[in-house]
Amino acid sequence: MSGPVVAAWGFAAMLVLMALRMPVGLAMLVVGAGGYAWIAGTMPLLNLVKTTPYYLFSNYTLSVIPLFILMGAFAERSGMSRSLFAAANALVGHFRGGIAMATVVASAMFGAICGSSVATTATMSRAALPAFREYGYSDRLATGTCAVGGTLGILIPPSVILVVYAISTEQNIAKLFMAALVPGLIATGLYLATVAIVVRRDASAGPAAARASARATLAAIAEIWPVMLIAVLVVGGIYGGIFTPTEGASVGAASTLLVGILRRTLGPREIRDSLIQTAETSGMIFLVLLGAEFFNGFLGLSQLPTAAAEWVSGLGLPAYGVLLVLLFFYIVLGAVMDEMAMILLTLPVFFPIVSALDFGLVGDETAIWFGILVLVVVGIGLTAPPVGLNVFVVSAIARDVPITRIYRGVMPFLAADFVRLAILILFPGLSLALVRLLT
Repeated sequence: MSGPVVAAWGFAAMLVLMALRMPVGLAMLVVGAGGYAWIAGTMPLLNLVKTTPYYLFSNYTLSVIPLFILMGAFAERSGMSRSLFAAANALVGHFRGGIAMATVVASAMFGAICGSSVATTATMSRAALPAFREYGYSDRLATGTCAVGGTLGILIPPSVILVVYAISTEQNIAKLFMAALVPGLIATGLYLATVAIVVRRDASAGPAAARASARATLAAIAEIWPVMLIAVLVVGGIYGGIFTPTEGASVGAASTLLVGILRRTLGPREIRDSLIQTAETSGMIFLVLLGAEFFNGFLGLSQLPTAAAEWVSGLGLPAYGVLLVLLFFYIVLGAVMDEMAMILLTLPVFFPIVSALDFGLVGDETAIWFGILVLVVVGIGLTAPPVGLNVFVVSAIARDVPITRIYRGVMPFLAADFVRLAILILFPGLSLALVRLLT
C-alpha cells in the first residue's frame, strides 16, 4: 500500500474517531502515532514520543497562547463586554437595526482584548440577547448577528488562531497581527452594511430603540475607556515594536486583571474561574498541537504533501486558480471540522503549494497574505452549516430559538463574508498595507 493511500485511510480513521466524539487532539495523536508506526516502525515512533513533546512545548512562543486566553477570561468575567455593548448601543441603538450594529461594534472591540471567537460569541450573546428581545428584534437577525460578530474575535488582533498559524508556518506574529487589522475593519463595515440592508428590506426585523440621553451616552462611553486603553496598549505596543507578542500578552493580562480589581468586578472567585478556564482551554489547544505534530509527522512519511503538490501542479491552473481551489477545500472542511485542527492538518500540505506560487509578492508577503485568507475562510466555517461552532454557542444561550432559524439568520452575513474574501483575494495590498508601512 502506497504512502498517500495510507494517509488517506488515516484521514478517514481520524474523522471516524471524531464522529465517535473522541477529542480532536487525541484522535490526531492516535491516528498519527499509528500511521507513523505503520510506515516507519515501532522504534522510530518511540524515539518520536521521547523527543517531540519536549521540543514542542519548550517553545517560548507558545506562551503567548495562554496569556491571551487569560486576558480574554479576565475581560469576560470583569463585565467589559457588557460595558462595550452598552456604549455602542447608546451611540447607535436608536437607529433601525441599531442594537445589531452595536453588537457588531462591541464584538470587534471585545475581540481586541480577547482573541477567541467562541469567547466573543458567548459573552456578546449574553450581553446583547436581552436587549434584542426587549425591543422585539427578529430571532434570525438577533442570533445571526451574535454568531457572526463572534468571528471578529479571531480576526481583530490579537488572535489565538493567528498565533497558531504563525508558529506552524514560522512567520512573524507581529506582522500577522498588523496584516489582520484592515481585513478585520473591512469585516466590521460589511457586517454593519448587512444589518442596514436587512432592516431596510424588513423594518420589523430591527426596530429602533429609545434614544439614550446625552448624559447616559457620556456615562456609557466613560465606562469603556479602560478597555480601549488596554487594546491600544497591547496592539499598539506590538505594532510599534515596544513589546514582543508574548510581552504584549503579559501586559494585557496584567492590565485587565488590574482594571477588574480596581472596578471591583474581579474578585477571588472570578480570578480563580479565569485561571481554571485558561488552563482548560490551553490544555485543549496544546493537545491539538501535539496531536497535529504526530499526525503531520505521519503525513510527511507518507509523502502525501509531495504527491498533493505534484497533483496540483499537474492541473495546469494559474496561481490564483490554485489558491481558489485550496480556499474552497478550507470552506468545505471548516463546515465539518474544528478550525484549529483544520489549520494544523492542512498547512503541511497546502502551505508549501502556496509558497511555491508567484502572486507578485516579495519575501514573506505571500505567507502573511495567505494566513489572512485562511483566517477569513475559518471564520466562514465557524458560522456555515452544517456545523458552525459559533451557531451552536448561540443556540446554547438562546435555547428557545431553533437552530435552523439561527442558520437562516447568518446567511446574509455569509454573503458579506464571501464579498470580503473576494476583495482580499483581488487586492492583497489591503492585508499587507500596515506590514509594509510599519516594518
